[in-house]
Amino acid sequence: MKKLTRKEEELMKILWKLEKAFVKDIIEKYPEPKPHYNTISSLVRLLQDKGIIGFKQYGNTYQYFAIISKEEYRQTFMKQVVSDYFDNSYKSAVAFFVKEKGLTNEELDELVKMIKEEN
Repeated sequence: MKKLTRKEEELMKILWKLEKAFVKDIIEKYPEPKPHYNTISSLVRLLQDKGIIGFKQYGNTYQYFAIISKEEYRQTFMKQVVSDYFDNSYKSAVAFFVKEKGLTNEELDELVKMIKEEN
């Protein structure tokens, strides 16, 4: 799966929250100024063509839902980030985020605990 564009990700975040929605429902969740109906409709069709979302037809209306879960996308995207920017080193990736965020000792302890629980 290829990385989604910023606009595609924005739409998917809304759809993941809503779980299923019509185009008008998606538009309602956008901040002002809201995008035009045709813009979102086109974006939905692109995501559908990419196999990211599916639909259920009700007469002339379509209700959309995510085929790819947020977790599946996150895993794929993060693997790509680690590969592209950290030479496939998760250790380097974590070190980068720890340094950038400026984590406290308590937060680092919590992170170590989370890692131990996963293993």
